[in-house]
Amino acid sequence: MTDAESPTGVAPSETIGLMVETAPGPGILHELTGVMARHHADITLVEILESGPAKSRIYFETTVPASAEALEKDLAALPIARRVTVVKTFQRIYGKRIIIVGGGAQVGQVALGAISEADRHNIRGEHISVDTIPLVGEQTLADAVRAVARLPRARVLVLAGALMGGDIEKAVREIRGQGVLVLSLNMAGSVPEAADLVVTDPVQAGVMAVMAIADTAKFRLDRLKRRVF
Repeated sequence: MTDAESPTGVAPSETIGLMVETAPGPGILHELTGVMARHHADITLVEILESGPAKSRIYFETTVPASAEALEKDLAALPIARRVTVVKTFQRIYGKRIIIVGGGAQVGQVALGAISEADRHNIRGEHISVDTIPLVGEQTLADAVRAVARLPRARVLVLAGALMGGDIEKAVREIRGQGVLVLSLNMAGSVPEAADLVVTDPVQAGVMAVMAIADTAKFRLDRLKRRVF
């Protein structure tokens, strides 16, 4: 919609990605974000991709209420800036993330279902990506579960294993409170009691994880009459 087409006469905001290469040193973020603040840009994500003696590379995702070109120009005019590039956001490229954690064999089977189902929806316009990490040990798994809530765009965690409980269960309840959907295989231990959904078959668990977050699917957890399958 153009300014003329907008009922308020104001161009709608857009979210863009910015890759900024700068000289190294302290205060770099302060200078970059100062320019963004003057443009009333709302920063939704920032990652320092490289910080070395030769250069720094910083990635931003920001909502720009006015001209992205003007913001890019003012950032490039900074003495510290070497290159500023507008890129597509991770949300547009990789989209929603499904994280699968647990034992290697079970993780692989859940991934099989999730990747196959994600492919079906991505062909229809979705953007769903699948990340896996095989891990063992209560504390290691609990740390991994808690870290999911800090991952950008992570929407679903699938716990794939034969036995999980203790601090892992506490971690599951914590991230559910932060808005992460948790699916669990039907395993020994207390984790299945804490999860949103329990699925016995690992391939089906991967499929249902994708269906739960796909806008192109009609499946909704709140419509289910039971939570164990």
